[in-house]
Amino acid sequence: MVMLEEIDALLKMKHFAQVKEMVSEENPADIAVLFDELFGDDYDEQKEFLILFRLLPKDLAAETFAFMNPDMQQFLIEAFSDKELREMLSQSFIDDTVDIIEEMPANVVSRILKNSTTGARKAINEILRYPRDSAGTIMTIEYVSLHKDMTVEEAFAKIRRVGVNKETIYTAYVTENRKLIGMVTVKDLFMAEEDDKISDIMETNLISVDTHEDKEVVAQMFRKYDFLTMPVVDNDMRLVGIVTFDDVMDVIQEENTEDVTKMAAITPSEDEYFRTGVFRHALRRIGWLLFLMISATITQLIINKYSNAFEALPILVSFMPMLMDTGGNCGSQSSTMIIRGIALDEIRFSDFFKVVFKEFRISMIVSSVLAVVNGIRIYIMYNQNLLLAGTIAVSIIATVVISKLIGSALPMLAKKCHLDPALMAAPLITTIVDSCSIFIYFNIAMQMFNI
Repeated sequence: MVMLEEIDALLKMKHFAQVKEMVSEENPADIAVLFDELFGDDYDEQKEFLILFRLLPKDLAAETFAFMNPDMQQFLIEAFSDKELREMLSQSFIDDTVDIIEEMPANVVSRILKNSTTGARKAINEILRYPRDSAGTIMTIEYVSLHKDMTVEEAFAKIRRVGVNKETIYTAYVTENRKLIGMVTVKDLFMAEEDDKISDIMETNLISVDTHEDKEVVAQMFRKYDFLTMPVVDNDMRLVGIVTFDDVMDVIQEENTEDVTKMAAITPSEDEYFRTGVFRHALRRIGWLLFLMISATITQLIINKYSNAFEALPILVSFMPMLMDTGGNCGSQSSTMIIRGIALDEIRFSDFFKVVFKEFRISMIVSSVLAVVNGIRIYIMYNQNLLLAGTIAVSIIATVVISKLIGSALPMLAKKCHLDPALMAAPLITTIVDSCSIFIYFNIAMQMFNI
């Protein structure tokens, strides 16, 4: 990777030929990272950024542009002349252009569409009409299509003729009257004789997705079948596009980011951390925090209800944090495992009782160990008070069992109710378990000490 300082120095000395030679040998993704470091609010930095981008060969510039963040893309589009923008769009794949459009303000979108070819504009508008988060929005229409009566030699000739403008040439799809009937890989073509018919070597046992299928389901299918590409068809099984592995990787990253933010009780956002303002960050977090804070009043009410137990035996209060933390941690462990299992399609709602029973058995082992260790500790530290040690030990067992059952059940119930299981993560589980553990603890304590 070239050094930013070296590039910066060469640009200041106007050694543009040397700069062009240096960056032309780099990977587009690495160049985008370099641009990200170079790009800033300062006029001189933006000027250098624009000069450096214009030094790139056209095909490399288009690939690099697709890796840039939306702020950089918008800056370049606004800085381009109409001719430069048309050249850029002609080198870009349709799905990449759609991704850019979805991130741009209306005036920039209007300029992109204005400088796109008639065919590209029609394709872009068609993709944009599909429901958000559907397979149609992440597919590309740039694929290689073959006819079943072609020979292998004719297929290679077509791939050489049209392949330069396609997203991938490693898999070609066989259509008849636009309907998908088969597929062949380049490996299949290489291994066949030149006069073999495509119909004799094509794979007809196909797995495809509908244009309206959720893109997360598409990602799961890629993971399950180890696909590099997947055909996208309409209701009449007509091939309308393909989804490629690189687009699915983006989907997986988006879904993982969304799950992580939900599990942390933050409203999901597609914006990067530094591209999001302080007020917007606070707005995304405050809603859940208010909900969880108000929900915690249930715990407060339970504590108030058992205030007579405090007065009779003040030492009980000192064990509350330990019980609440233990219960919250146990519930979070279970919910994390179940949410991950649901995300990987390893756990379904039909497994509800199987999962709950398994977590119950796990909780019995875990709670027994925790209860024995803590019981011995309390017995030694508190003047061999066997009754107190027994009370805490029994409370731990009950708390751990209940918390693990709640932690395993709630994500599956959320999935059944068509909610994101990630909502039932640590913050919410902890809030619920805190109330349950305090309620269990004081009821056990009152029975044991006859309060």
